[in-house]
Amino acid sequence: MTRRFYTLDVFTKTALAGNPLAVVLDSEGLSDHAMQTIAKEFNLSETVFMFPPKDHANRAALRIFTPATELPFAGHPTVGTAVLIAVLDDKASSFGLEEIVGLVPCTATRINANEGEAVFTLPRLPERIAEAVSSSIIAEALGVTEDDIGFDRHQPIVASAGVGFNFIPLKTKDAVTGASIKVANWTDAFKAAGRPNAFVYTRETVEAGHHFHARMFAPHLGIGEDPATGGAAAAFARAFVDFEHPKDGTHRIVIEQGYAMGRPSQITLEMDVKGGALIAARIGGSAVIVSEGILKI
Repeated sequence: MTRRFYTLDVFTKTALAGNPLAVVLDSEGLSDHAMQTIAKEFNLSETVFMFPPKDHANRAALRIFTPATELPFAGHPTVGTAVLIAVLDDKASSFGLEEIVGLVPCTATRINANEGEAVFTLPRLPERIAEAVSSSIIAEALGVTEDDIGFDRHQPIVASAGVGFNFIPLKTKDAVTGASIKVANWTDAFKAAGRPNAFVYTRETVEAGHHFHARMFAPHLGIGEDPATGGAAAAFARAFVDFEHPKDGTHRIVIEQGYAMGRPSQITLEMDVKGGALIAARIGGSAVIVSEGILKI
């Protein structure tokens, strides 16, 4: 049979920037093995497979695969799929997407025939899930110095909003640019996240008006480096609230990522704080359709 698919660049308003995503619309009948193999064939950070929702009040059920494994939740697939739905529907709309992590409420707006923007509410508030290892081990795994690690109140933590990430604050943008994957001790340094990874970030940004500059390495997901990681941005809300101590109210920040890869991306993170605690958070961004086609599988 034939199955329609689209590819989009997510967390950007410009084609061939941001984070590429494949979305397969007609996924009924595909086995887990087939979906994993197709995701490996696309070889993008993630591939989404859309199914009819279990609850007809929602728009679709999603399965999300990296080239190496399935994820219960991810940000750029959620934003990209929501934008695709709005563009194909030729309207703005609010709907739920069913992911393994739970129901993800989305609002998406069509800008033109190839572009839209979307915001989703985190289905699960981020929490710390483990203690980070020592700075010496982290520094060796990333090829940075111990003195590079930490700025202001920020220190390494491990947090999750559905998928675990190691958050490693570095003092300068140069340190972030110089970070890399040192395979020998990568797993020992970052296994506390579940699938060893590192989201390195700094307050020094490339573009004015942005708040943090970041890179994300995840070799165990089949992703050497990811241009934009919405799931990590969602969990980053934990680090922001814990270390920035924001006042009660709504806070909006922009995380820039992918610049070292030539894939500049901008992820918007909104957080609602009450009584000093995070009570809700949202991830938003733009996406552009790049291609469409048919899988003969």
